[in-house]
Amino acid sequence: MSLWVELLVSALLLVGGFFALVGSIGLARLPDFFMRLHAPTKATTLGVGSVVVALLVHSSAVAGQAKLGELAISLFLFITAPVVAHVLSKAAIKALRTGAGGAPADQVPQKVR
Repeated sequence: MSLWVELLVSALLLVGGFFALVGSIGLARLPDFFMRLHAPTKATTLGVGSVVVALLVHSSAVAGQAKLGELAISLFLFITAPVVAHVLSKAAIKALRTGAGGAPADQVPQKVR
């Protein structure tokens, strides 16, 4: 494997690890459910996507051809993460509207009602 491929794979792994770390810290430290939902869906998706692209580059450099498994993983990841985040946010908004989310219905912000 050439030096450029190794540098590219290393850079993609470092970028992926950085974004996964930022998303995980955001999930643990942000105060609100919606903010906590935003951190993993954006940063961690980019982080895991970078790791999968690094795997794709490495496997295509070693085997000489790209494998469909890595492409399927990245496609599945980039399609499902926003959909799941949307569904979770809709469920949280509905719970806040009905008062089932732990906050009384009169304390729900006006924008959510």
